[in-house]
Amino acid sequence: MKPDKIKKLIIMIIPAAVLVALSAYLLQGDVWTFWTWYLLALVLGVAAMPLTGRLFRRFDDKGWIFSKVTAIAITGFLTWFLVTVKILKFTAVTCVAVTVICTVLSILLYRKEQKDGFECIPFAHLNLVYAEELLFFAFFLMWTYFAGFHPAAYGTEKFMDYGFMEVMMRSKTLPATDLWYSEGKINYYYGGQYFAVFLTKLSGTKVELTYNLMRTFVAGLAFIMPFSLVHQMVKDRLGRNISGWKKKLPSATGFLAGIAVSVAGNMHYVVYACVIPWIQKLKGEEVSSYWFPDATRYIGFNPDVADKTIHEFPCYSFVLGDLHAHVVDIMFVLLILALLYAWMKKVRTTKITLENTEKKEFWRRQLLMPQLLAAAALLGMFHWTNYWDFVIYYTVTCGVILIMNIIGQEGKVKWILAVTAAQAAEILILATLIILPFTMQFDSSNMVQGIALAQHHSLPHQLLVLWGLPTILTVLFIISLLVEKLKVAENRSLYRLLKSVTLPDLFAVVMGLCAIGLVLIPELVYVRDIYENGNARANTMFKLTYQAYIMFGMTMIYAIFRLLIIGKNKILKALAVIGLILFVWICGYFGNSVHAWFGEVWKPSEYKGLNATAFLETDFSEDVGGIKWLKENVKDVEVVLEANGDSYSEYERVSAMTGLPTIMGWYVHEWLWRGDLADINAKIADVENIYTSTDEAHVKSLLEEYNVSYIFVGSCERKKYGAQLNNDMLKSMGEVVYQDDEWQTYIVKVK
Repeated sequence: MKPDKIKKLIIMIIPAAVLVALSAYLLQGDVWTFWTWYLLALVLGVAAMPLTGRLFRRFDDKGWIFSKVTAIAITGFLTWFLVTVKILKFTAVTCVAVTVICTVLSILLYRKEQKDGFECIPFAHLNLVYAEELLFFAFFLMWTYFAGFHPAAYGTEKFMDYGFMEVMMRSKTLPATDLWYSEGKINYYYGGQYFAVFLTKLSGTKVELTYNLMRTFVAGLAFIMPFSLVHQMVKDRLGRNISGWKKKLPSATGFLAGIAVSVAGNMHYVVYACVIPWIQKLKGEEVSSYWFPDATRYIGFNPDVADKTIHEFPCYSFVLGDLHAHVVDIMFVLLILALLYAWMKKVRTTKITLENTEKKEFWRRQLLMPQLLAAAALLGMFHWTNYWDFVIYYTVTCGVILIMNIIGQEGKVKWILAVTAAQAAEILILATLIILPFTMQFDSSNMVQGIALAQHHSLPHQLLVLWGLPTILTVLFIISLLVEKLKVAENRSLYRLLKSVTLPDLFAVVMGLCAIGLVLIPELVYVRDIYENGNARANTMFKLTYQAYIMFGMTMIYAIFRLLIIGKNKILKALAVIGLILFVWICGYFGNSVHAWFGEVWKPSEYKGLNATAFLETDFSEDVGGIKWLKENVKDVEVVLEANGDSYSEYERVSAMTGLPTIMGWYVHEWLWRGDLADINAKIADVENIYTSTDEAHVKSLLEEYNVSYIFVGSCERKKYGAQLNNDMLKSMGEVVYQDDEWQTYIVKVK
């Protein structure tokens, strides 16, 4: 090898070596699990490239980054499907076996592609692939390091998220037993936590660490997937023959798009953390403090009115640390957006009309488009990971299909409607069929009680603070595009207008309009649920605007690029510069929230580790010994009795930390999932009777009725039942297998 090539290779390797060394230094003992997950994602992604390369064949990197998520979706979903229909048991061996079989099939596909002369590996763009891997590793590492400063699976809904993972780690069937309703199965969207468990079993790692690692893994993908998509959009818009500094634009714009989706905040931070305190300081007034969750609890809270809402976004989720369905689903919704753009690229370059194709062949090609079939599979999966995302992205998909059929069918209304209806129906049918094992067991009747007109509305300035920046940039971009295209007389029909718009511009417009629509819908209607008294719009606004934020993030950055680099209007260029400055400013939310939640992250010595259960030693010192005993000695899914309590409280710490189901858990959550308050209240009374009754026969009958294997008596039980706690009776129900003499905590194994 020539010296100059050796030098170039060394220069390329240095960043990777630095990142690997930095990860070992920062993560300490957790680095092995971190490396395991990174390498697992890398191997899975490479294994899926024969398929992903076909789906994204018109991308420079052939979907390299998206291949990681494609592989996880295929292997994870197939494992779940086979377990749910009772063909296989949910074990680590099953996860590995299914993955190996999928890999073998992928290798066979690769060999076929080689014979056909198709290359699925982006050898011509290895520098781009290498850069993407470095960036993914860096952001995955950054979030993992931060998580180690606040790793506790305690607070907000972390008990639920972690408990779902623990109970699925134990269970060999799916859905697993509801850890807070031992007589039933999980009746909620558990797909997100399932994928975390699937990767945990596949990698042979521990759930105590992977609870945090899963959310940081998603956070890394939430940066690199928008980077890859917007990089390709900008590259397509600039064309192939670019030179000089413009060669850097795709990467620079992609980087900002990744930041916009995964790291940025909103203008609430600018107004309430910066501008208002500065004004107060100038006036000599007391300066208001800023608490980063306020950016997600603004409408209904400031001013305080009976219309409490939620409007979270990815950065807040990654900082707070909940592993909710909508958080894990980020990687899948970004995949479906990328698939839609890949499909648009295919349709734009492949003319399929009845004029150049036989009727049978025409319909075969229209209905067997790989990107749409893949999108249908993902949409079906959304029923199980986060149903709101199914509704949102089915609508987005149908919108994209309609627009592309207007172009593809050359404005012929009959065929536009026919093809659009057929493709939309095909996607809906496939999405419904593949998820039947979930929907046939799932009861959502209590979660959704119809749709109603909104009785409350956000104040104009609140909408402006939260959504003004991306909305204004999107609208300016669309107006500039319309002005540019409508100058030409022949573009004044819808078909001609759409045809004249470049593909990346068109896709950005679609995302922007969808985002605006998602923001406006809660101002008009909302989905009724159990939170209607005072929080009627909360869940609707939460789920819709979360996805609006993701699409806005990419659209906003693309709009800035489009107005600043491609556009010629000086006023719009100036506005784009202002928009870019404000965007950089809202990124300050990241620093504020990280410092507020994680503390002094610049001090590696303060790193606590990723163990999500380490908090038990300090927060539940009376119970930690008993919880550890259960985890070490009980291997199957057996019922453990503990005192029940309100949602978001310290109660249910035993079931959540061990994955052992209890008779009744968090009250509001089970009300949402079950809907039968009479049954829930009866079970609460039964739990109290077991702990406090003096009737031995009655206690025994209740233990038998609920098939209780262990009785746990610790801090929460003593707190709730006090002097009524009948310790002698409880100990007489079986053998005391664990006792802490210092704290008087004990566990009885029921006879």
